[in-house]
Amino acid sequence: MLTHAELKAKALQNSDVRAEYERIEREEMPILDEILRARREAGLTQAQVAERMGTKAPAVARLENALVTGKHSPSLDTLRKYAAALGKKLEVHLV
Repeated sequence: MLTHAELKAKALQNSDVRAEYERIEREEMPILDEILRARREAGLTQAQVAERMGTKAPAVARLENALVTGKHSPSLDTLRKYAAALGKKLEVHLV
C-alpha cells in the first residue's frame, strides 16, 4: 500500500497530472487559503457563517470542500455571501 506522499509523487510523474496540479496550486489554492484564514480570523464556525448567509452549516462545509477539491466552482454570488458573512467584500480582478 502506498503512502499519500508516494502516491502523490507517482501521480506527479504524469505530465498532465503535474500541469493540472501546478495550475490548481498557483491559481486556486491562494483563494482557498484566504477564505479559510478570513473565517478563522473572524472567529466563526461554519454554522455561524451559514446562519449569516441564510443557509445551513452543511452548505458551508460543501462550499469549503468544493474549493479544496476543485470539483465544483461556487458562483460569485455565493462567494459574495460568504465574504459578507465574514464582514468582508469579494473583489475579482483580471491581471
